[in-house]
Amino acid sequence: QVQLVESGGGLVQAGGSLRLSCAASGRTYSVYVMGWFRQAPGKEREFVAAIKRNSGNTYYADSVKGRFTISRDNAKNTVYLQMNSLEPEDTAVYYCAADRSQRIGVSRHDYDYWGQGTQVTVSS
Repeated sequence: QVQLVESGGGLVQAGGSLRLSCAASGRTYSVYVMGWFRQAPGKEREFVAAIKRNSGNTYYADSVKGRFTISRDNAKNTVYLQMNSLEPEDTAVYYCAADRSQRIGVSRHDYDYWGQGTQVTVSS
């Protein structure tokens, strides 16, 4: 099993920045891909970004490309999501996810483990 704990959410004005963190514990050696998803009220959970733990290869949703950056610190078993130029449309609960496969997936069904989520609210 792998446990994921997110932190760093909060309230920010439009145009501002936040950095989310996701600390992994347990059988982290079994995880090859880490990702971030988000879910706004009344909407489906959607893919935001993902990173391969070994190579550092990344993939982003079009809606956040150029504004968000995913990174990892393998020594700390932690993944980060730096969010800049935030917009009210970015308001959602953000979830960290981990995948045991070696390819980056963009569906929630591709991921095996989930954190509890952290709220991000962007005011206009």
